Order: sequence, then C-alpha cells, then structure tokens
Amino acid sequence: MGGFSIWHWLVVLLVIILVFGTSKLKNIGKDLGGAIKGFKEGMTEGGNAQAANGGQQVEPPKSVAGQTIDVQAKEKS
Repeated sequence: MGGFSIWHWLVVLLVIILVFGTSKLKNIGKDLGGAIKGFKEGMTEGGNAQAANGGQQVEPPKSVAGQTIDVQAKEKS
C-alpha cells in the first residue's frame, strides 16, 4: 500500500492528456508561467519602492490621519 510506481503516474498522465488535450495543457502552463512572472515582478517593484523611501513606511496625509468618518449605507429602491 506504499507509494505509486512510475507506471501509475504514466497512466495518470496519459488520462489527463486524453481528457484535456495537449493544446489546452500548453495554454494552462503558459498562463501559470505568466502569472508567476508577474508576481515576481510585482514583488521586486514593491521592494524597490520601499528602498526608494529609505525603508520608511508612508503615512497617510495629515488631513485624513486620526479622523473617523461615520456613514450609513442605504439600499436604493
């Protein structure tokens, strides 16, 4: 009852290819790769922005800091 052998994984891969087709699997891989690349670029841009500030956090403008806005939401009828 241990792990699966290489033959089990090959059968699973064959079934996946038959169900989805190679073109759809290629598109899924391309989309996933693009998403990971965009995430990495976003992380480096965020690090660069913090380095440009000297590592300091940006505070909200003085006119907004410490104020509480009390509102009521109503449904439009």
